[in-house]
Amino acid sequence: MKGDFTIRVYGLILKGRNVLLTDEFQLGQPMTKFPGGGLEYGEGTIDCLRREFREEMQQEIKNIQHFYTTDFFQQAKFFEETQLMSIYYRADFTNELSTDFPVSGEQDYSNLNTNGDMHFRWCPIENIGQQLSFPVDQKVGNMLQQMDGIH
Repeated sequence: MKGDFTIRVYGLILKGRNVLLTDEFQLGQPMTKFPGGGLEYGEGTIDCLRREFREEMQQEIKNIQHFYTTDFFQQAKFFEETQLMSIYYRADFTNELSTDFPVSGEQDYSNLNTNGDMHFRWCPIENIGQQLSFPVDQKVGNMLQQMDGIH
């Protein structure tokens, strides 16, 4: 059987009853997801997560604990004949976010026009289901709500 895999690694950063999300413009469209990205050849999943947080936020993370790995078939949205595997870790920032690091409280795609544009925001866990763009992220959002006693 022909086909490829793409592996994505994401971090779940919680602050009280909020979770950190990223609103991005990638591959020609706006999207909302958890911070993280694609595993590169030769990289372990935790190394990937650390690299993504350094690249996207200039932040180090600690207390990294596995939360969920995709346990069902998910066709990759942007690649034909490619199965998506997503791995999620709970983590904390090593240091508090500096006050000059922009984190919003509202979803806003208005200034996201070029591939790679992004901004970060805190989303109340109880509202997360309506916010996330992708099916596996939505499942993880539901898991966070159940963990938080919301559903």
